[in-house]
Amino acid sequence: MPKRGYHHGNLRQALVDAALVLIEEKGPAGFTLSEAAKRAGVTPAAVYRHFDGREDLIAEAARQGYEMFCEVMERAYQSGQPSALAAFEATGRAYLAFAREHPGHYISMFESGVAVNRSPELAQVAHRAWSVLERAADDLAQHIPADRRPPGSMFSAHIWAMSHGVVELFARNSPGNRSPYPPEDLLETGIGVYLRGLGLLPPDI
Repeated sequence: MPKRGYHHGNLRQALVDAALVLIEEKGPAGFTLSEAAKRAGVTPAAVYRHFDGREDLIAEAARQGYEMFCEVMERAYQSGQPSALAAFEATGRAYLAFAREHPGHYISMFESGVAVNRSPELAQVAHRAWSVLERAADDLAQHIPADRRPPGSMFSAHIWAMSHGVVELFARNSPGNRSPYPPEDLLETGIGVYLRGLGLLPPDI
């Protein structure tokens, strides 16, 4: 009789789901393929029917995370319309919410060391996610003359970095890093200071 792992209904997804739990518990480098297989209820050999190794498994978790992230960011962007500022701020809040609600995916995407250009599919969906924030940034800068307008790609990258920093320090219960302010407030005030510095918001708002 063959082992039941080979007749798993959706083995590939079961392995991804198992990896996500292990990534949350142990980090992307803290588990083995054998552990993922055991949690999924299959033999270790069955893993290689779908993935070349652990990094390949994590890359698939990241790809699925980016697909979800794109939807979350797009909904946030649309929820702020027609206000360019509201749309931009909504994408920042959506970033924090995604990190809280999908920690396994978030870690796979941003902290695993797996390059976004590992596969064309992963690169494409990561670019789509990035483009939502860049679009929001471009909208916000439309009122500035083109010769003085900061590149949307530049300041969207800065806001993404700020969002990631807030997540790492204050939004994931990091030991010793409790903030007296909600992470959303930290990010919103930080965005405000940054945008005023660029001249994208008047100083009296």
